Parts: sequence; structure tokens; C-alpha cells
Amino acid sequence: MIEKQLVGEKAADYVKDGMVVGLGTGSTVYYTLQALGKRIQEGLAIKGIPTSRQTEELARQLRIPLVSFADISHIDLAIDGADEIDRNRALIKGGGGALLREKIIANASNELIVIADSKKMVHTLGVFPLPIEVVRFGWEMTAKHIRDLGCVPRLRLKEDHTPFITDNSNYIIDAHFHAIEDPHILEQMLNSIPGVVENGLFVGMTDKMITVKRGKIQVL
Repeated sequence: MIEKQLVGEKAADYVKDGMVVGLGTGSTVYYTLQALGKRIQEGLAIKGIPTSRQTEELARQLRIPLVSFADISHIDLAIDGADEIDRNRALIKGGGGALLREKIIANASNELIVIADSKKMVHTLGVFPLPIEVVRFGWEMTAKHIRDLGCVPRLRLKEDHTPFITDNSNYIIDAHFHAIEDPHILEQMLNSIPGVVENGLFVGMTDKMITVKRGKIQVL
């Protein structure tokens, strides 16, 4: 069994009857959703709130009942993946382009469980380019201000070389910092730039982390 499947299925064990669950996005959370779909068929009663249209579509296929923020007062638990996790549990997220909705749901949740294979564990964030969601108007100027923070910013393109558009109708700039020594400060600096909607640094938000070490599941 691959690591992503191991941690994805393990995370589903923390979902209890009656919970409102934030449903993350990505290849690792895919296995969590599959496990939840099976448990729902066996009688589990939950409500899910998806972090992306991709997750919403898969959840509907698996018959996971979905709600919106208009329907709920809180989220009990959110389960999501990460592109990098450092030694202090700070994350880089947004490789799939869903970072804004992921952060909104993580912030609204009583608990955030982050699931990741062993390759995502790093000493210092930054090898993975940091995704930054920006409005389309004036994005070139926004990118210049981002570059002034010491990175190489690149507009995310699709295979046909047209800009990638998020579920919120924005662009993504992937910023190559290589080493992010203080994620908290950088997160604040990026979000102070006009045109930046949100960035993929998740600092101080992880309550529980599930990964794999030497072939065995670790819950940290």
C-alpha cells in the first residue's frame, strides 16, 4: 500500500458520527474521501464542506452529503494534505490551486489534521514553489512586489500555456524562494501586497499530522 493511501485512510478514522468535516483537495485526501464514502455506506452520518470544485465533484460521486457555510455554525474537523511540512508544522499548500478555500476552511475548523507522505517532510520550507493567489487586474505589478521579497515569481500556466484560473477566478503566482526561514513573517508580508488574495503558507494551524516513517504510520 502506498504512503498516500496509508495516511489518507488513517485520517478517516478520526471522523465521528455527526461531524461537520472540511474536505481537503489533492491526491492524498483522495484516499480519505474514498474511505469516508465507504463508511457512509455503512451508516456514518456526517456533513462535508469541500475546499474545491474538484473535491465537491468527487464527494458527490461518493455520496458524501455536502453543506455550505450558510448551513453550518462551525466545522468540527478539517482533513487536508500539504506540499511541504517543516519541523515546526508550518505548511506550504496550494499545489492544486485551492489554497484560498483550504485556508478559509482550516481557519474555521476546530481541528486541522494534515496528511502527507514522507517526501513532504522537510527541515526548511521553500524547495516547493510557494503558491500565491492574486487578482488578475494588475497581476504583473503584484508579481514585481512579490519578487522584491527575494524570490522568482512565475505565473502558473496550464498545458496549453494559458493562465491557470482558480475556483475563485484568480491567478496563481508560484514564488521560488528556495528557503523560507520565517514563514510567519513572510505570510504577513505577502498578504500586505495589494493584489494578493492569499498565500499558501499555513503557519500555526496544524493540530495533528499523519505521515509515514520507515513504512509505519506516525501520528504527531
